[in-house]
Amino acid sequence: MNGNGAPPGVGDENTASTARTASPVPTASPASPASTKNKLERGRSVLGPALELVHTGRAPTRAVLTAELGVTRATAGAVAAELEALGLIRVDSRPGGASGAQGRPSHRLAVDENGPVALAAQVHSDGFRAALVGLGGRIVATAPGKVTVSADPAQVLGAVVGAGAELLAASGRRCIGAGLAVPSAVAEPDGTALNPLHLAWPAGSPVRAIFAECVKAAGIDGPALTGNDVNLAALAEHRHGAGRSAQHLLCVATGHRGVGGALVLDGRLHSGSSGLALEVGHLTVNPEGRPCHCGSRGCLDVEADPLAFLTAAGRTPGPEVSLLQQARDLLRTEYAQPAVRTAAEELIDRLGLGLAGLVNILNPDRIILGGLHRELLYADPERLRAVVADRSLWGRSGGVPILPCTLDHNSLVGAAELAWQPVLDDPLGTLGAAA
Repeated sequence: MNGNGAPPGVGDENTASTARTASPVPTASPASPASTKNKLERGRSVLGPALELVHTGRAPTRAVLTAELGVTRATAGAVAAELEALGLIRVDSRPGGASGAQGRPSHRLAVDENGPVALAAQVHSDGFRAALVGLGGRIVATAPGKVTVSADPAQVLGAVVGAGAELLAASGRRCIGAGLAVPSAVAEPDGTALNPLHLAWPAGSPVRAIFAECVKAAGIDGPALTGNDVNLAALAEHRHGAGRSAQHLLCVATGHRGVGGALVLDGRLHSGSSGLALEVGHLTVNPEGRPCHCGSRGCLDVEADPLAFLTAAGRTPGPEVSLLQQARDLLRTEYAQPAVRTAAEELIDRLGLGLAGLVNILNPDRIILGGLHRELLYADPERLRAVVADRSLWGRSGGVPILPCTLDHNSLVGAAELAWQPVLDDPLGTLGAAA
């Protein structure tokens, strides 16, 4: 599944009045007005790139920031001061030098743990979860909710936004916007859920518009954006988790139902011509397999998801917890049981077959797995890697790293990234305009 609710741009308060008083570049003396203006414009032009470097952990010190931006030390210092005045980062002006280090240690940079947050929301077949997420992908607070996902998207979206609004009220934090992750491809430019197969929603539901209405009704300012859950998981993992530094990153994951995928190419999410690229769940991996919701048979979506695992292991799912949690618990606690091990091996082989086909087509430099697939990798890493290597040309020439996703609630973190993107693009303009 794939889709994205905003320009993906993966490069890879607290008062605006205070921010406006901070000088973005030093005013050298003597200096002509034109020279000062040029320095001012240059300093402000790199505010966004500077914030993204701190946000993604790639500039832990002012010295690194200077080198990454290609600016002078004075400009980097002024840029850091500007971002600190906006309540986005903290500058440690008295860092402790490493033992044996020579010269004056550089000021350390970190996101402001008390800074603004984004409201992140995720809907899945078993309910929803809301969260507040700060810069750096930090989850500040969460509120899980179990509701019946009815045929009316407004019902569950209203509930998840309401839960998020309560978190915001309790936190007292400034909110810069909201992002929503849904288990469906999200068609562009309209923001419609093209095929919410595992929800009761009608195909083509205008989820972005409904979500925006709910956010506005809750009195929450800022943009309200929507994307596919696995797409957003890949975005979060690329910026903050197992996908860091990858240029061609393939992410495949199980949600509570079904299988989704996403691709990061040259540091940017690949969403296709209309947001619908990489429907990996509907790769056929067993022509004689289970009927799929899409009308085909033996798709990865129904051959390698939590329900498929529970069924193959001879277990009847219960209503107490989600299918994903039931599958995880069974794999973690009863893997030694022959029926459970056989079911896991069956899913690993189906998953490996699908991954091998994707490797042959996409040639990624890294694969990351989430949801139940992460647990299958932990259970038998050599089997999965062997299947992929045996069935793919690229694998035979050296192999592609297959790693587990590392972020908890990565779809939520990715949903927050949608809301944070305008701030990353233009910190002063966005936060100054909102003041």
